Amino acid sequence: MSLDLVPLWAAILALAVFMYVLLDGFDLGVGILSAFAPDEASRDLMMDSVAPIWDGNETWLVFGGVALYSAFPLAFAIIIPAVYFPILIMLIGLVFRGVAFEFRHMSGRRELWNRSFHFGSVVATFAQGLVLGTYVQGLPVVGRQFSGGSLEWATPFAMMTAAGLVVGYGLIGACWLVMKTEGELQAWAREKAILLAFGVAAFIAMVSVWTPFLEPQIYRRWFAWPDLLLLSPVPVITLGLFVWLLRSLRSKRDVSPFIAALGLFLMCYLGLGISIWPMVVPYTVTLWAAQSSSKSQGFLLIGTLFLLPIILMYTGWSYWVFRGKVAPGTGYR
Repeated sequence: MSLDLVPLWAAILALAVFMYVLLDGFDLGVGILSAFAPDEASRDLMMDSVAPIWDGNETWLVFGGVALYSAFPLAFAIIIPAVYFPILIMLIGLVFRGVAFEFRHMSGRRELWNRSFHFGSVVATFAQGLVLGTYVQGLPVVGRQFSGGSLEWATPFAMMTAAGLVVGYGLIGACWLVMKTEGELQAWAREKAILLAFGVAAFIAMVSVWTPFLEPQIYRRWFAWPDLLLLSPVPVITLGLFVWLLRSLRSKRDVSPFIAALGLFLMCYLGLGISIWPMVVPYTVTLWAAQSSSKSQGFLLIGTLFLLPIILMYTGWSYWVFRGKVAPGTGYR
């Protein structure tokens, strides 16, 4: 009897996606906010705060894509055709912001590259939101193939999710700046974080109300008894994190706002997982139906169990090395 590796691979895939959202989320958020920086010196400091670690964050995006393709090939074959255009737009945005990040230090047209960095960050984030919204609303599947059109992602729910992700990344970007900077820039970031926190709360409320009506499975999962009682801590903890975030910002804490903002993302991610489990293609294909062979998963697991700790250690070490406040003139050039 072969060992069931599906739950382990599901956990690995969930970890990869969550790590990408958290880590690349705040540096995309800094890019989103960069266009509104008080002055050029503040913008330099904002970008210096993410310069040593921003490109390494995208390792998790690659890792997650490879994990999906390797462990759940049927899900990969169904999901990717549904979101070809948003993924293409996301990759263009990520490349564009990467080029802009480097060129703004060397070009005489710095303002152009500043705007390009902001534009690339917004476009990449919005595209990620389209992918997420399209995924959550469910994909039409006939047999073992995606049966929808090339504009499956162009729906009101996906657009709302994309706008909410832009605001959410802006929030964790602002909280990152509160933690990493001092003085006028920190005060500016704290002010923006308070405004964005209310925006995130509004989008969480809208998605929470809308999502149960997308699919009967979600409605039953959250509102049928006794699940209603068992899952009630999720919205309660989310509300508590929101209150903690606002209190931390108003009491001028440095680290707590960032932790609280990450906690909000964690609870939203947990809520999504609860809503769609055990589906990997909502709401038609389960994880077990989409899995590769047990031998393939076992073989791939050997390399993954070697590679994953290295990525985790590298990520942790880079953040440890560049811990603390960023000072003017000490950033990347």
